Order: sequence, then structure tokens, then C-alpha cells
Amino acid sequence: MSPPTQLEQQDTAVFTLRLADDALVLAQRLGEWAARGPTIEEDVALLNIGLDLLGQARTLLARVGELDGTGRTEDELAFLRDERAFLNAQIMELPVGDFGTTMARQLLVSAYQVPLFAGLSASTDPTLAAVASKAVKESRYHLDHAASWVVRLGDGTEESHRRVQAGLDAVWPYAAELFETDELLGRCVEAGVAVDPEPLRERWDGTVDAVLADAGLVRPVTTWQPSGGRRGVHTEHFGYLLAEMQHVARSHPGASW
Repeated sequence: MSPPTQLEQQDTAVFTLRLADDALVLAQRLGEWAARGPTIEEDVALLNIGLDLLGQARTLLARVGELDGTGRTEDELAFLRDERAFLNAQIMELPVGDFGTTMARQLLVSAYQVPLFAGLSASTDPTLAAVASKAVKESRYHLDHAASWVVRLGDGTEESHRRVQAGLDAVWPYAAELFETDELLGRCVEAGVAVDPEPLRERWDGTVDAVLADAGLVRPVTTWQPSGGRRGVHTEHFGYLLAEMQHVARSHPGASW
């Protein structure tokens, strides 16, 4: 196999950055549940899911610094980029809302990540393949956890059902962006670096629909599909998230402890 061209390497860097930013931003959101969960056990569970995602983000960000030729560290990429330089899907940055909203979002994201990482475990990029091989196991737990809570809330009290349905309705339109494609992703798929998102949609539909049926929830119907995260266009919530996440690093540049 011939070594990747400069264009292929830059494409891989951008694709890897998208994955890294998805994990990093959702980890930051889940961290907001510290000491706020419905039980101590759930505090621990959500923080552990966030730590899984943060571990993925760290390895992927370090790989981006190698691929793009800048030599930037994971900390520089996480804390010293501006809003438009982040390429995460917008669903990752949405506010946590109540517990039902967080579980609905986690269900949609994890149902996407399980087949995504299963496919990426065969990526021609060795770092992506290694991260995906571990992440697919973590994502299966994340999916089981979210699914069990969505069923528990949907099939629970009238109030819990109302809240999780409202949360699902709110985050649902943003899930479409997970399956978007563009020329860069097409080139990465052709090179064997990435996986085609279109076949993932069928797996996602089957997984999500089965959980919603068990929970007695209604699959939302909408023609509105927000987009732009992969191009650095974000919701009004993202600037506040970055301000909190980057505050210490930007206030004390170069500090270590």
C-alpha cells in the first residue's frame, strides 16, 4: 500500500477532528451532571461515560496534531481553538436540559456511535482503528445505559413520560446531521479511512425505534434538519460551553500543575 498523499492526510486530519470534537464536547456536557444526577450512582455513571468520551477525544486530538503537520498538542486543540474551528455535530453541544433530555440525546448519539465505531475498527488509519476498537465496546455500554433509562422514564409516571418525550422532540432534528456526507467524507470513505454514514442510518433507525416502542414513546416527525457543525457553524449555546471549558487554560496560558 502506497503512503497517503498530502491531500489524503489532510482529509484524515479533518475527519479525525470531527470525531474528536464530538467526543470532547459531549464529554463536557455530561460533566455538567456532576452532583446533579437523580442518584449518586447516576452521577458516577454519567461521569464515567463522559470520561470514556474524553479518553477518545484525547487520543484523536493528538492524532490530529500529527496529521495536519502543526504539531499541536491535545490541550492546544481543546483549549486554544475558537468556536468556528470546532467541527462537532450540533447535537453534542445542546444544553443538557432535564434528565429525560440528556437520556434522549444519549440514546440517539450512542445508537449512531456503535455501528460507526464498529466500521471504523477496520479503518486504514491505525490510530482510528485502535480508538474505534475500544470505543465500540464503550459505546455499547453507553447505549444500554441510555436505552434502559429512556424505557424506564417513558414507561414510568405520566410526568416522566411527558419529560422524556419532550426531550426527544427537542433533540431529534439534530440527529440528522450525524448522517450527513460531503466531498471530504466521500474521499475518506474511498480511501478506507472512514465509513459511509448512509448504511449506518438503517441500523440507527432499527435500534432507536425498538427502544421507543418499549418506552411507549412517539418517534418525532419533522422536516427541520439543523446543519453546520461539521463546517464550524454552531448553535447559540456553544460559545458559553467553550467559555466555561477553556476559561482556566486561557486565563493562565502555559501553566502546568
